[in-house]
Amino acid sequence: METVHSATPKLYVVPTPVGNMEDMTYRAVRVLKEADLILAEDTRTSSVLLQHYDIRGAMMSHHKFNEHETVQQVVDKIRGGMTVALISDAGTPGISDPGFLLVRECVRNGVEVETLPGATAFVPALVSSGLPCDRFCFEGFLPQKKGRHTRLEELKEEARSIVFYESPRRLVKTLQQLAEVMGEERQVSVAREISKLHEEHIRGTLKEVTAYFAAHEPLGEIVIILAGKNGNVSAEHIEKDNSQQSTANSQLSMLMGTGRRTNKYK
Repeated sequence: METVHSATPKLYVVPTPVGNMEDMTYRAVRVLKEADLILAEDTRTSSVLLQHYDIRGAMMSHHKFNEHETVQQVVDKIRGGMTVALISDAGTPGISDPGFLLVRECVRNGVEVETLPGATAFVPALVSSGLPCDRFCFEGFLPQKKGRHTRLEELKEEARSIVFYESPRRLVKTLQQLAEVMGEERQVSVAREISKLHEEHIRGTLKEVTAYFAAHEPLGEIVIILAGKNGNVSAEHIEKDNSQQSTANSQLSMLMGTGRRTNKYK
């Protein structure tokens, strides 16, 4: 049966593989082939992917150094009847990559935005970490200089697992700073080269993982999953424990109010 697709001009936000070409979805390939214009963070990098899937549409550079100047131009193209697809070098645009400004401007101008589900580095890193992933907060890249220590202090009491992106050359320094603020016994998982041949997950305390990467030079894209203040306890277990404690307290109050004694103290 033939599928009929809407011809309404819109912005498609299209995730691309973070390492393994096989992570590209059928739908993403179709959307890119049908788009009137593909916005690419780096046209040279994206050309490799597009050629692999025989995608031959027109491309235009859209990156953090020019997005303020190109956003309105792109919105005008869509309002004029074009279908535009936005991709980044890897992963989902807008997640620590250009995309937010364009999406915001499209929304402000009544332009339809459709984001395809697909690859992003932090989800497999988080799920594979062994740390609670029912609730988490995404921090992305920390400020490189100004405000870095302040931000870490603000996160010190965070109970959820925390997701950071980091470059390999700054990894050891960042782990050292996390240990200084959070304590060197805080649990952490560092994932690198997600979905690639040499994918690796190093888990342990901040002290242990820092020592490992001080002795083994890290390579590739890095995702840090830091345990929240409550360590390995998931939000579900915390809520269950709190509920049980609340029930016990209520029962005790009721017994004391009626003058009854529990069997334990008969």
